[in-house]
Amino acid sequence: MKNDIVLMAQSITKYFTDPLPVKVLDDVSFQISKGEFTSIAGKSGCGKSTLLYILSTMDTDYTGQLWIGGQEMKIKTEKELAAVRNEKIGFVFQFHYLLNEFTVLKNVMLPGQKLAKLSDKDLEEKAMLHLKQLDIESLAKKPAYQLSGGEKQRVAIARALINDPLIIMGDEPTGNLDKKNSDIVFDIFAKLSSVYGQSMLIVTHDEEFAKKTGRTIVMEDGRIISSG
Repeated sequence: MKNDIVLMAQSITKYFTDPLPVKVLDDVSFQISKGEFTSIAGKSGCGKSTLLYILSTMDTDYTGQLWIGGQEMKIKTEKELAAVRNEKIGFVFQFHYLLNEFTVLKNVMLPGQKLAKLSDKDLEEKAMLHLKQLDIESLAKKPAYQLSGGEKQRVAIARALINDPLIIMGDEPTGNLDKKNSDIVFDIFAKLSSVYGQSMLIVTHDEEFAKKTGRTIVMEDGRIISSG
């Protein structure tokens, strides 16, 4: 696999059994290169969120192969997959999942503390750099419950960046935001990709968001129908 490919999916197929087998993903193959800003779009129920759970290694019940950073995920133990999720993947969800009683700074530092590669002092400096990068350093000492929805999502992005992930994966990250805050989040993602070379893979039902990304993978009935 070429060095600039950060993720490669090959013939990913998945069935749900409830109670009869239903194919929800059908022979999905694509790859993402370093710095690429890719969206996965399609109507509700087309399989895009199911695919993201597999690509993020949270769902291992599928056939096909998945490589992240040149490493095959299928052969890893659950403990090894948990390490991949913490170190190689940054997550931004529709709901920010911040810890309300913690400050913004503490929320951003948490995945780094879990990884335990930096001292708290170095981690705090790094977290502040990311908050500054996203124009929210003034919020560092505020508890998360005092933030607006748009501010919380920006904190979630800073948290996703703290371990220098190979790829950031987003599941409807603008789904709960108004247009102004959706545009702010999009612009942050675009800058992370173009200026900092961060690979992004964002699942969205927002056609306007998807059209603006560098590349859009369109899904229908569990298959990729366009990957331009």
